[in-house]
Amino acid sequence: MEVVHLPEDLNIPSTELFSVYDYTTPNESFKQMITLHQNTFSFLIEGYKEVFANEQTVAIKHSHFLLMKKGRCLMTEKLTQSSKENYRSILFFFSNKALTNLVQKHQINYKQDITSKTAVFSFKYDEFIRSFVHSLIAVNKLKPTLQAKLLTTKFEELITYLIATQQTDFIASLLFEIQQQNQRFIEIVEANKLNKLTIKELAFLSNMSVSTFKRAFEKHFKSSPSKWFLEKRLEHAAFLLQNQSIRPSDIFEEIGYESLSNFVQAFKTKFGVTPKQYQLT
Repeated sequence: MEVVHLPEDLNIPSTELFSVYDYTTPNESFKQMITLHQNTFSFLIEGYKEVFANEQTVAIKHSHFLLMKKGRCLMTEKLTQSSKENYRSILFFFSNKALTNLVQKHQINYKQDITSKTAVFSFKYDEFIRSFVHSLIAVNKLKPTLQAKLLTTKFEELITYLIATQQTDFIASLLFEIQQQNQRFIEIVEANKLNKLTIKELAFLSNMSVSTFKRAFEKHFKSSPSKWFLEKRLEHAAFLLQNQSIRPSDIFEEIGYESLSNFVQAFKTKFGVTPKQYQLT
């Protein structure tokens, strides 16, 4: 059985912040392997759905809908006696970036220390959500450019309502992966601040592209990688000169400079004196 990649296999690029797909099929599936490249609301309209992810199994009929965190899962979809000819679910995909943008925009408070690995949330339909799904179906019939504008508003509307009615645990669970990745990124940078690794190598260790690594670095450290690493290595050089009585000529390569003269010039620019003068103070 081949793995289904969503939303890409629906001809929707996962680079979009939001997308909607009206999924209808007469075929049933059993434990289909699914890779969700974005978080997904599945608004079940007809049929039965079961999802297994992170040692958790959630099963619903059309009285409920699901919120699934990006990642891998096994999915079963069946018709029921009350179903019509087809299984039907409205899929609303959204990226982690879309969620973090919303949290920052509205300064949403949630328990950031939560360690829940919950990957699937089940919610019961109410009058508001049913009306929301109908509006989502209508938006899906519009031109892509107009859809893109309206889905931002629809997403804010939905998340705002769920926070008011379901608390914020689902927000914390969705963002847990991002927090873990950020923590890992910080640990890798700090652990390698004196090692002569390239930005490409650090990005690889952080499981990021080079461009993503640079953006994350500047956002967290308020500096470009080259400037920050230079500062840290010069600070380490100052420590060695003052506490271990090492000659400047013995450490410039360790600090990452190709020549002693370049090291002396950079050190003087930062501290106002040459390494030798600093050592004698």
